[in-house]
Amino acid sequence: MTLNQLEYFCAIASRENFRAAAEVLHVSQPSLSRSIAQLEEELHVALFEKKGRGVVLTKAGSLFYESASKILKECDQAKEKMQEIASGGGVIDIGYIFPLAGHYIPHHVRSFLDQSDNENITFTFWQSHTPAILEKLRKGELDLGFGGCVDDLDLDHVNLFTQELIIVTPEDHPLSAKEKVELAELENYPVIGYDKECWMGRKTRSLYEEYGLHPNVIVECPDEYSILSLVRENFGIALIPRTDICRDFSNVILHSIEGELMAHQIMMFWLKDREHLPAVDQFIEYMKEQARLCQQKDPESLTLLRDMNAIPSDF
Repeated sequence: MTLNQLEYFCAIASRENFRAAAEVLHVSQPSLSRSIAQLEEELHVALFEKKGRGVVLTKAGSLFYESASKILKECDQAKEKMQEIASGGGVIDIGYIFPLAGHYIPHHVRSFLDQSDNENITFTFWQSHTPAILEKLRKGELDLGFGGCVDDLDLDHVNLFTQELIIVTPEDHPLSAKEKVELAELENYPVIGYDKECWMGRKTRSLYEEYGLHPNVIVECPDEYSILSLVRENFGIALIPRTDICRDFSNVILHSIEGELMAHQIMMFWLKDREHLPAVDQFIEYMKEQARLCQQKDPESLTLLRDMNAIPSDF
């Protein structure tokens, strides 16, 4: 069975006439008849029966017509998708952490799509924690991930920007008047922490261990919005990155950490050996350029990345 045979069969079925179908298909009627005879022989059923000067589908032919029509439609759709990809289009599936959802991802995706060469590209979006994004990436369900620092031999990555780690307190807290707060103060007050399985949960627990701290974590939250909401209502204080969402919260005070160089790296990452659509490669190059521009505009961020051994010194 060939696609030509399916196309011939559907043309006849829709017109109920061999001669009319042959004219549309630009083949001779004898060739068309031979092709259908071979198809019927392969399927061991009669697909047509004569009716006047034309033909009609048999019961078996009607059932076969449903399936054959779907196959041809799917082939046409597949061809259209390949043509779209060949012309620079296609779908890019990305996953990203919650702090990037408010501005960073929508802004950069919109800017990328506004370029004339990218008008045929579309995106799907999925928000979660870095470990969950990595899992979907490895399963092939995502093309690119945006999240916390990853160190995996199977991955390529680019450092996009850094976020200073800060301590957040309620507006009327005893520490609220201080511009900078020592990390050790986390032991003196209830702390709002991150879920253990998210990247920042692992990051903060590692920092506590490194500095010998044993804070009283009274509740664990999935993201900065939840943490800031609880801090604002005076449940405790928190150690978080200085994300965009911090600017949107009133009644909380943001404190730099006294005497410490602490930052949270945000990366874009993808599997090394996976073949990408051209559109994905275009977006990767676009985001690399945006990262370079961001770091050139923010020399302190660039210095911080170098101090953390995150980029080469000649970047």
